[in-house]
Parts: sequence; C-alpha cells; structure tokens
Amino acid sequence: MSPAGRQGEEGPPERLARWTGGYRPQPGLPDEFMAADGAMRGAWPRLLERLGDLGEAEIMARFVSAERHIRDTGISFRIYGDQREHAWPLGSLPLVIEADEWRTLSEGLVQRAELMEAILADVYGPAGLVSAGLLPASVVAGSPEFLRPLHGVSPPGGRYLKLYAADIGRAPDGRWRVLADRTQAPSGLGYALENRMVLSRTYPDLYQDLHVERLPPFFQSFREGLAAGAERADPRICLLTSGPYSSTYVEQAALARYLGLMLVEGDDLVMQDGCLQVRTVSGLKRADALWRRIDGDYLDPIELNPASRLGVPGLIEALRNGSLVMANMPGSGMVESGALAAYLPGIARALLGEDLRLESPRTWWCGDPDGLAYVRDHLDDLTLRPAATPQRGAGRDAILGPHALAADRAQVVAALRDRPFDYVGQEPAPLSTMPGWERTESGLRFVPRPFALRVFAARTPQGWRVMPGGFCRISERPDVDPIEMRLGIKSADVWILSGSPVDAPTLAVQGAPRVRRIAGHLPSRAADTLFWYGRYTERAEAVIRLVLAHLGSVGDAVVTDITGDVRAPTALRIRAILDEWGAVSAPDLPTAAMAQEALVGRESRGSARAHILSARTNAATLRTRLSGEAWRVLADLVDLLSLDQARDFAESQLLRRAERALSHIAALSGLTHENMSRAAGWHFVDLGRRIERAINTCSFAMAFAGDEASADDLGVMLALCDSQVTYGARYMQGVALDPVRDMVLLDPYNPRSVAFQVEAVLRHLADLPALSADGIPEPQRRLASRIAAEFSAGEAGDFDGVAMARLESELERLADAVAGRYFPNGPHALRPEKLAGLA
Repeated sequence: MSPAGRQGEEGPPERLARWTGGYRPQPGLPDEFMAADGAMRGAWPRLLERLGDLGEAEIMARFVSAERHIRDTGISFRIYGDQREHAWPLGSLPLVIEADEWRTLSEGLVQRAELMEAILADVYGPAGLVSAGLLPASVVAGSPEFLRPLHGVSPPGGRYLKLYAADIGRAPDGRWRVLADRTQAPSGLGYALENRMVLSRTYPDLYQDLHVERLPPFFQSFREGLAAGAERADPRICLLTSGPYSSTYVEQAALARYLGLMLVEGDDLVMQDGCLQVRTVSGLKRADALWRRIDGDYLDPIELNPASRLGVPGLIEALRNGSLVMANMPGSGMVESGALAAYLPGIARALLGEDLRLESPRTWWCGDPDGLAYVRDHLDDLTLRPAATPQRGAGRDAILGPHALAADRAQVVAALRDRPFDYVGQEPAPLSTMPGWERTESGLRFVPRPFALRVFAARTPQGWRVMPGGFCRISERPDVDPIEMRLGIKSADVWILSGSPVDAPTLAVQGAPRVRRIAGHLPSRAADTLFWYGRYTERAEAVIRLVLAHLGSVGDAVVTDITGDVRAPTALRIRAILDEWGAVSAPDLPTAAMAQEALVGRESRGSARAHILSARTNAATLRTRLSGEAWRVLADLVDLLSLDQARDFAESQLLRRAERALSHIAALSGLTHENMSRAAGWHFVDLGRRIERAINTCSFAMAFAGDEASADDLGVMLALCDSQVTYGARYMQGVALDPVRDMVLLDPYNPRSVAFQVEAVLRHLADLPALSADGIPEPQRRLASRIAAEFSAGEAGDFDGVAMARLESELERLADAVAGRYFPNGPHALRPEKLAGLA
C-alpha cells in the first residue's frame, strides 16, 4: 500500500506514534520535547493530543495558507549586509511551555532586568561598583558602548531601560540560563507579534483549546511604559529606524502600526528650542518619547559618533534638559559586554542581596590576571568570545569554540598574549533542541532542532512585565547556530499554555481617549514616499497601456489595427516613447520582444516591472499606512510582471499578462480611494498619480494628437487615456482631432483628461496645511492655479505641440514645487521650518 493510502487509514494514535517514534534527543543536549527516558516533557503532550486530530494533509494545507498570508502581507527580513528581502520563514510548530514553568522563568528575567538597570545607574552615576572593587574600571571605560557624554545625565522618566531582552537556552541540568543580555536596542519583538498573528490564524482551534496566554496586554503596558515620564499627558511617541534597508525594518513598521507610534528616520527629526521636533507637512511637531532602534553612538553626530548619518545633531541635549524620554537610554548597550558577565554573580549579591535566578555560563575575563590564567590552563575546554559587544552582524559568529581553538591554537595564544583584555573565556553553552518537522517517504516525523529563545520584559508604570511568549529561532541543521536570522533559520511562535481559559483582550487603552478623526501629523519623509508610490504606479500603468496599444488591444471599432506593420507611423511613435522612457533597449525590436521587454524587462529602468518594483520599495516604507489588501495586490502584480527572461513569450500571452496587470493597477487605485483615510497621506498618493498622469497625457498628446495626427494616432490617443467608450458614445461619426484633444486635455468631466488631473491637484493642495496665515497662496498652489486656468479657458485648437511641450514642463515644475515645499530632499530643500522663517 502506498504511504498516502496508509496515512489515510491512520487514526490519531497511529499518526502520533509515527511522528514521534524515531525521535531521540542528541547526546548531552537537553531537549524540550523528550526526556532522557523517552517520556514527553512539559506541555508537549497537550499540544500533540490536539495536533494529532488533524491529518497531515490538513496540517500542510493550513500552513500553505499561512505562507501565502506571509507573502501577501509582506512579512520579510534582510540578512545583515544584504539588501534583498527574504520571505519570513515561520515554522509550523510552536514552542510550548507550561505557565508554571514560565512564571519561574519570568521571575528570573525581572530580577536580571533590575540588575541591569542598577548597574547602568551606577556606571553612569556614582561608580560605586568600581570603587568597591566589584567591577574593574577598564571593563567600563574600555567598552565601546560606554558613552562618556552621558555620564551624569539622569534618564528622563527615571529609567535607563524601558525594554530588556535575553537570549536563553536550557543548561544540561534542565534549568534555563542566559546566553546573552540585550539592552542596546533589542529586536525580535515585532517578529514575535507577527508569528503570533500568523500561527493563531493557522491553528485557531488549537490556539483556543490550549488556553494560550495572549500578547496584547503586554504591548499595551509596554506602550504605557514608553509614555511614562513625558511632560505632556498625551505624548507623541516615535519609533526611530535606520530606514527600509535595516535588517529588521519590517518588524519595526509592524510595531509602529500595532502600537500607534510615528515611524521616523533621522532626517525626519531636528532639534529646536531644546526639544526634539518631527518634520511634518504641517511644520515642526514636538516628539515627547523616542523608542530607538539604532545603536546609541549613532544618535548624535555632534556629541557621539561624528560619522553617523542616522541620528539627529544635538539630540543628547534633549536628554540633558529632560524634554525627551528615550527607550533605551544611549549607552545602555554597555551591560551587554561579555567582560561584565564574569562579575555579574558578585554584583547581584552586592546590589540585590541575592543570587541570580537566571545564570549565565561561567565566564572569565582575560583582562584579569586570574581569569587569564584560568583560560590559558583550560583553553581546550572553553569558548572564546569578544570582551566587548561584537560588531553589528557578527553575533555569535565571533565565538571560537574548542574545535576552532585547537585549529588556530598558535594565533589564539598570541592574541591572549598581546591583547588579553579583548577576550573572555566561557564554558561551552551548546543550544538545547526542540522538535521540527521532517518529510520522509512514509510521511512527516519529528526531528530535534537546535533553537535560541529571546524573551522580553518591559518597564511599565506598575513595574516590570514579561511578555508571555518570545522570539524563537530554529536551525534546520544541527551544526548551525540560530542566534541570528539568516538563510537556513526558521522562526517559531512561543505558546505559554495556561491551565484554564484566558481572556481575549485587545490593544485597548484604559479610560476615555480624546476623539480623533485623523491619525496624526504626516512626517515629510512619509509624504515624499507616498507621493512617489503614486507616481511609480501611474508610470507602470502608462507603459502597460502603450504595450497594449501596440499589441492591438484597443477595444473599440474607431481604432485601426496597427499591429500588421511595425513600421507604421503610429507604431513607430509608440516605440519611440517606450525607447525615450527607457522601457526598451532599442526601438526596432520585434513586436513580441518589444512588448516583453517593456513589460517585464529586468535590465530596463523604465519597464512596467521596474516601476512596480520601485512602487513596492516605496510601499515597504509605508507598511503603517497601506492596507493588507493593497500589499497583496502589489505582491500579485510583482508576480505577474516577473516572467522568465530566458523564455520568449507569444504576443497573445503578453497581451493577457498586460491586461491582467492593468486590472491589478486598477484594483490598487480602487483600494487607495476606498480604504485610505482622507488624511494627508491619501492626498500625497493621489497627488503623485494625478501629476504623473497629467505629464504622461501631455507626452501622449504631443505624439498622437498633433496637427497632422492620423485616425490611427487618434485612436491610440483615446486608448491610452481609456476614453474610447466615452468618445464613441458622444461622437458617432468617428475620430477627429479637436474632439479627441478636447476629451483628453480639456474635458473637466473626463477623469482621464489633463484638466481633470489639474483640478484634482488644486483640491489636494487646498486641503493640505499651509505654514502661514497671511492668506497668500504658497508657490505650488500659485503654479497649479495658473496651469488650471490655462486648461479651463483654452480651446482644443490652442494645444499644438509647442503648447503641450510647455505645459508638460510646467507640470514637471509643479511636481518639483510640491517636493520643495513638503519633502526633505537634501540640505537645500525648503523644509517646513525654513519656509516658516521666510513667511
């Protein structure tokens, strides 16, 4: 009997036996699933009892749906140093832990967070630990994360740490231990949230029946902790990112969206009047709290790292005068030091009066003579790590285990002789394992996989609160360390199983919040991105319509078929525009090759695919503002325009692909108009589309609606403006120059005419904020009014090629004027604060 048939007759007991029958923990490593005697541990029997009721086909179908959801919603990550996005690799099994065990773990995590807070307060204050001999001065002063300008600066809000995280694993004795402390700018919180959202919808029945502890109360408390200490009752909280090419940008955007924070980059911020201000399209708005996701020394190029282009000049002054609450305080990364780990047990007894409940592997700092002697004597039994925090992206790759030490023993001995203070020796801490799926000929089975678990504690107004879950990373290979996300690493949701039903809370605030009808002020950078998202989408549509026109898909009898002769004047004009726009490499390609290159060419900067990829790049920075439906349509559009470049496609295939792509762009436009709130963000998306459409229509009119235009030219002009049906219903005698010009240029009732676009631009600009109250229109509004007046007062015969070229230039000037007023485009741009000074 085939494996499929055999599985079809299996019941839950047989299925579970096959899944777990060959599972064996690796020698010497603790395993979450199975004890040494072969019995299942902890909460795993509860999970498998419910999971076994699902057939393997059902499990795989559910997870295919989950992977589709991940793709459609754009959950992704970047490997450090790699600009490509990789789909988020979520595993189909959660890590499950009983609530009683989690409670004990949480107590140790809170104790450790308090210890880190106390150490930071001491090293940036009285330095009592150094004076008492509990911590060598060189461990503090020699750490690159100890920021001297922050010495003596009391943290606004009274706390150095708002968020503490720890990477943990099981020791051979079964107890949890801390592999690394994370206090600089802990990542993973957003990915843990995304994991929960995906897996809870993948297994909603299991999620409910197993009484999984919920995450929203933790995030609500965390947000309250971010606001604590701010001077205003309704503070503006910003999340500072290094930008869309950050390896964790997706999770930062997810957190900003979920918590209602303003996602900002350094260019969005400026110091003025001793306070941190956000550049918005409405002018400068004060930031009261800042959750930073960049390293502390990059925050201020004046007082900290002068090479930084990520921070804000003068930012440290806002911390000195107490006008800004920050999570975490700059310099908090100092307690991540490997050298500090050697002294933590003694410091804990001195500061807290108790031993650590969550210990680290025993560590010896080689800058201490006794520590160096021990490491030298036991070099073959220890791992060697940097004493200071590893460089970004290095992670545990900086560790040299016993095997590596043996291979490079001479170099290691020399390094310990020349610069011993750069290293610590540590007891080996191999990662424990948990089950993962493996497919075999007989079906699925469990195999042990090494994992690392990051857990989080947030400082709230009521004290420390531990998130009931975590960020788990699993290696698909036993010899790969999953401490950082990279290829071959999967993530897992972490389920804390309560013994009784749990409430299903939402991220609701307590009390009665002030009623609002807009999301808040729009940062100038976000406005810039939204504007270009609209322009790139419209450019892609224009290219697709040109290809469709050349392939003969014009859809109305008033248009003559031009596909029979590629040398026909109308066909040559289409090719000339595609060539001018960079959509094709040459204007004399065969029709099918031309269409394929213009639609999906990877080397063509002006292809429809290139424009959609640019739109997606902009959309990636707008995850807090675009709906999930819009992202899914955009992902489908990218797929449509990602044909195999090595294959030649027939004209009919390209025609169908172009028509489908056009439908997807129409869907994007519809989602923009139906799903986006009519706040500033929507105005800029539509502004970009309207201005770009007007510019493109002027270009089309110069080519196809000139004084010598043929019937084929005019038919293509109508097709490019999607106006054939309206024209046919209005004029029964066929195409003529003046009626076509009037319809595509001057008709205020045609949503594709230039006049319609300019009137829409005027309305958008009128609805956007002005920086002065003197009643004088700003430059962009004056220019738009002049263009609108010319179209509203003109007649079809006035718009020859010369007039259209001039108006196209005026529209380009209008786009630049909008950018100059609202966007932070370099040091000489008219940013809002500069304009305010000129008003």
